[in-house]
Amino acid sequence: MSNIVAIVGRPNVGKSTLFNRLMKQRMAIVEETSGVTRDRHYGKSDWNGKEFTVIDTGGYVVGSDDIFEEEIRKQVDLAIDEADVIVFLVDGRDGLHVLDEDVAQILRQQKKPVLLTVNKIDEPNKEALMGEFYALGLDEPWPISAMTGTGTGELLDKICELLPSDTTDFNTDLPRFTVVGRPNVGKSSLINAFLGTDRHIVTDIAGTTRDSNYTRYNAFGMEFMLVDTAGLRKKSKVEEDIEFYSVLRSVRAIEDCDVAILMLDAQNGFEAQDMNILRLIERNKKGLVMVVNKWDLVEKDSNTHLEYERFIRERTAPFTDYPIIFTSAINKQRIYKVLETAHKVYENRERRIPVRELNDKMLEIINSVPLQTASRGRFLRIKYITQLKGRTPQFVFFCNLPKDVKESYKRFLENKLRETWDFNGVPIQLIFKEK
Repeated sequence: MSNIVAIVGRPNVGKSTLFNRLMKQRMAIVEETSGVTRDRHYGKSDWNGKEFTVIDTGGYVVGSDDIFEEEIRKQVDLAIDEADVIVFLVDGRDGLHVLDEDVAQILRQQKKPVLLTVNKIDEPNKEALMGEFYALGLDEPWPISAMTGTGTGELLDKICELLPSDTTDFNTDLPRFTVVGRPNVGKSSLINAFLGTDRHIVTDIAGTTRDSNYTRYNAFGMEFMLVDTAGLRKKSKVEEDIEFYSVLRSVRAIEDCDVAILMLDAQNGFEAQDMNILRLIERNKKGLVMVVNKWDLVEKDSNTHLEYERFIRERTAPFTDYPIIFTSAINKQRIYKVLETAHKVYENRERRIPVRELNDKMLEIINSVPLQTASRGRFLRIKYITQLKGRTPQFVFFCNLPKDVKESYKRFLENKLRETWDFNGVPIQLIFKEK
């Protein structure tokens, strides 16, 4: 599972600037998402071969009379609760601030590694400004300039040094199915129904579920790991930024799975947070099974599920080729169909098409329709197609004008791949290269 690095600090010290610097320079960007929940940012990145997720904890909602102190406390609570390494950012130009002292006092009381990072030190003679930050009692401060990138490489080296090694102790050869979704949609209830036991804590408090929990499943001819973000949350934390906690936990679980079972609450419908999680699944190229839970509580007629399904697919376009299952986890309605479907999606994700079969069928389709007219009046000509090796379906189309392929034609080719072979529930990546 990906390690997490959290950037914390009082407002206007440059947290978002540092995040953007780490995402857009020197790092291989795997995933970057803005505004998933209000104004927070996170990105899965790589530095010297080590992957981790960086989180900018800025942008908390207004709701306190003493807003700065309240919002800073939430940032630090988040970092302590979730991160493996904490980057505590202060402003070298403004100097030591009373809020910096408050944050440092909290950070000194916990055992996670903290890197005191002094921002806006962009000239050698300004390093003298760092002296007063030793008073925070957080070891040697790291001078950087988030704006220019000065010192960020050294900071990343130290972050990687402090990140823990992967200690995952489950059988990684088994398919991994993870259950994700907004708080209180019935994720743990579904897994309890799968297992036939109250293996996980289930309450009506949104956000009860916390750290990832792995359960080996072996029944009905299927064997795989079920992943649930289970674990009891402190009640004092339940009301604080629960939507961001939900997204963060989904990020970690999605990164570590083969197929994501995205649960919706039938009574609440398909909301923006559901879309955010679905896009995470799609961008991470994981298999998807959508489960509409609590279907027994919805008033319906013979066409209700069709209308519901059509509405969801319209919202998620252009990615619409995935299964939707209507369930009641409490009543155990169609829950084993969820497992069967997840297993089928896993097989679809693993599907490899022989090169000759791929070219025979796709080139026949391509040559049977008028080819897209490219720039300068020339025609796009696809000569050869191959599937890359890897855990996700990726197809390379060798052609004469790869930069001129329009999105509409890419969707046409993807649809034909899906019509010819079963990739239901699986994002497909198309790559165009010059032959």
